[in-house]
Amino acid sequence: MAIVHVTDQNFTKETSEGLVLADFWAPWCGPCKMIAPVLEEIDGEMEDKVSIVKLDVDENQETAGKYGVMSIPTLLLFKDGNVVDQVVGFQPKEALVELVNKHA
Repeated sequence: MAIVHVTDQNFTKETSEGLVLADFWAPWCGPCKMIAPVLEEIDGEMEDKVSIVKLDVDENQETAGKYGVMSIPTLLLFKDGNVVDQVVGFQPKEALVELVNKHA
């Protein structure tokens, strides 16, 4: 399953079922660019456990504000529409895999 780019309009729908890792990012953010290939790898290896969505905070400030995102990248882990975990800043792949497995 490919990583889905979401907006304020479809964020709630895309995070409402199952385990979803939401990446709050922006095109100008260096650490966001560093974490992108890590998320691609996780998506390829763990697609049966977790879906990954990306939200550009510059274009979708309403959703970022709703979840209190102050620094990027911020990764929120949703389980059936509820936030169950959060990490801020670049994370190595192992840490993100552990995060997903903890809630899978």
